[in-house]
Amino acid sequence: MAGKREKANGRTRLPGIVALLAVAAVVLTSAGPAGAAADSPVERITAQLLPAAEHAPEMQAAEPPQKQPEEADVPAEPEKAPFAPVAESAPVEDAYFDDVVFLGDSRTEGFHLYSGLKTGTYFYAVGATVESVFTKKAWETPKGKVPLLDAVAAAPCGKVYVMLGVNELGWAKTETFRDQCAKVIDRLREDHPGAEVVLQSILPVSAKQDAKGSYVNNGRIAAYNEVLLALAEEKECPYINVAEAVADESGCLRADWTFDGVHLNVTGCQAWLEYLRTHPVGQAEAGAEAGGTADAA
Repeated sequence: MAGKREKANGRTRLPGIVALLAVAAVVLTSAGPAGAAADSPVERITAQLLPAAEHAPEMQAAEPPQKQPEEADVPAEPEKAPFAPVAESAPVEDAYFDDVVFLGDSRTEGFHLYSGLKTGTYFYAVGATVESVFTKKAWETPKGKVPLLDAVAAAPCGKVYVMLGVNELGWAKTETFRDQCAKVIDRLREDHPGAEVVLQSILPVSAKQDAKGSYVNNGRIAAYNEVLLALAEEKECPYINVAEAVADESGCLRADWTFDGVHLNVTGCQAWLEYLRTHPVGQAEAGAEAGGTADAA
């Protein structure tokens, strides 16, 4: 009789287990995409009734790692050469200056009078600044005086050499000088679209002048020349560092090349001209470099 009862009990438990499995399936199906909570009674019952392998989470195959491009496959960008003043090259003939307009203040006037250069066109005025060249009627024409930039606009040219800045050293902000100088460049390019605008560094003053403690000093000049160099890079203008042509070992204007500590005498102006001859711009510069390479070979 005991054996019959055990068999009967086994047959009784089997329908119960099946029923519990059915209930669990219904609950799991109705739970929606979110599924049952991690600690829910339904999940515990299912875990007890089903083999572990049947309810173990499926493992997704890992995606193969993306192949990184080899360094050789990525072309390296060429490094941009740092902006620098016009380099020295073989000297040009004075005919190079035939289409040059020299724009400046009294220092450019001295260059015109004392350098010995017999070609080029000159527009200058005592006390000229990057501001006054727009408005101050300082240049005599058959129709009366006009601002320097108006006079330059009427003159044919291929290159414009600008030397301005010494009269602006007393301005409160270098940014004002920079912005006004940028306007000069824009105006020259507007009037002469095919011409090359060349910025010359401001010449230093003598040690005696520098010691006076006025705003006309070499520290201030150096700061303005940094502004000019940066502006030349921004505007893509050649920058000629003529200051080094007339400076002594301390960076001051040579005492024997000036008569007042600011303006150059004949020897100083001739040194200035020689520097321009050996630092041409544009096609002449390229031709001089090519010629120098050929001679070296």
